[in-house]
Amino acid sequence: MKLASLRHGRDGRLIVVSSDLAWYAPADHLVPTLQAALDDWDRHEPVLRALATELEHGAIPRERFHERDAAAPLPRAYQWADGSAYVNHVELVRKARGAELPDSFWHDPLMYQGGSDDLRGARDPILLADEAWGCDLEAEICVVTGDLPQGVTATEALDHVRLVGLVNDVSLRNLIPDELAKGFGFVQSKPASHFSPVFVTPDELGARWNGGRLSGVLAVDLNGNPFGRAHAEEECTFDFGTLIAHLAKTRRIGAGSIIGSGTVSNRDPDGSPGRPCSEGGRGYSCIAEQRMVETIATGQASTPFLRHGDTVRIEMRDDHGHTIFGAIEGTVRPVPA
Repeated sequence: MKLASLRHGRDGRLIVVSSDLAWYAPADHLVPTLQAALDDWDRHEPVLRALATELEHGAIPRERFHERDAAAPLPRAYQWADGSAYVNHVELVRKARGAELPDSFWHDPLMYQGGSDDLRGARDPILLADEAWGCDLEAEICVVTGDLPQGVTATEALDHVRLVGLVNDVSLRNLIPDELAKGFGFVQSKPASHFSPVFVTPDELGARWNGGRLSGVLAVDLNGNPFGRAHAEEECTFDFGTLIAHLAKTRRIGAGSIIGSGTVSNRDPDGSPGRPCSEGGRGYSCIAEQRMVETIATGQASTPFLRHGDTVRIEMRDDHGHTIFGAIEGTVRPVPA
């Protein structure tokens, strides 16, 4: 089952979307918003699934689904927490700052809590007030949970994953060092994140969803050119069950919480940090990684961070070339006056 929210009020209007993302049927006569559905999932999920089945068979009125009309599936959420499933990315970015990677990072996930009151849709512009802040994309996978108790195990946590999607966790790289130096985490350096047009139930993903990991090529294009083609299932140090259990160690988790994987990241088969797509490699899911590789190779980074007018596209396709979650495609724009 694939769910989305059309732009409407603060929390959108819930719809079910066909597997090929061509059609949708309104679902707000059953439950008004995705958050409301998540709040009482056991009651609403079977009804929404029946509606989705009718949509697939053309048994009910349907309308064309246009990704540009979608808000974030959860335009505001009770929680947005981003983890560090791909430790290779953490290691490279820390090297870029001249910081060593503690061994504990391979055994105990990193996680930060971002702003969840303003989550952006897939076609919303990436608003950037100052290019000097070093705006970067971060292509990631995310899950949405139901209610979980404090102390839930990693295995138990996976039973509470309701939906899977993609996210561009925008970062302002040049603000990060001073902010982290305060010892109190990200705030200004993490602006609003952008989410895929649809979120998908794990069963819809079939074998692509296995043990809390998503398999598939996460395609990132920058200004129409291939930038990243990382394989999401490879070098995923922590599965989503582990990330969720980490968050739940000292607290309960409320339905509608969004948990991110951190930037998807691969090394080259020879163990090197990776090569750009233009050189036959898998590229990168963020600019900071490419800049780090350039620094290793030449002594300085040459790829600029995002500038006004740049367009980022993030997408994953199935074995038949069909988009799974729809595409996040945002252009960097100045903040409106």
